[in-house]
Amino acid sequence: MKIFFIATCIVSTLFFSQPVLAGPDINSLTEDVANKSGYETAGVTDTTLSETVGRYIKVVLSLTGTIFLVLMVYAGFLWMTAEGKDEQVTKAKGIITTATIGLIVVLAAYSITAFIVWQVGGVATTGAGQVGGPESDGGFWQGFAEGFGSTWSEFWGS
Repeated sequence: MKIFFIATCIVSTLFFSQPVLAGPDINSLTEDVANKSGYETAGVTDTTLSETVGRYIKVVLSLTGTIFLVLMVYAGFLWMTAEGKDEQVTKAKGIITTATIGLIVVLAAYSITAFIVWQVGGVATTGAGQVGGPESDGGFWQGFAEGFGSTWSEFWGS
């Protein structure tokens, strides 16, 4: 009976508990300050242009991976249904080759861009005396990096 009670407590604690976020809603407070100061807050978002561009690039690259998958399935279907027709096998091999080369080029461009943005974003937030401003403000490149993901695990989607 004790084991059942302890197990029930542990399971309910782990799976049925909700996090409590007791902090104030800062966004509403800053909107009130902006409105009282005479600034227009309608249609204003919390994301910068560079974050938005980074997110769009991430979506386009995700779609590229989906297109690669569709091309590979199509080429595999062509190859499997060729029934000895050499021109259909050649077509399937060509699709597989070009899709693989395209994926390699896209992944290389993505990796190079991510590395450069990550390095430049790190330089922009290293401390006082930087052109980008204080440590919390990395400027354009910091926002661009945040559009990709603020950590390597977010960036690679793991």
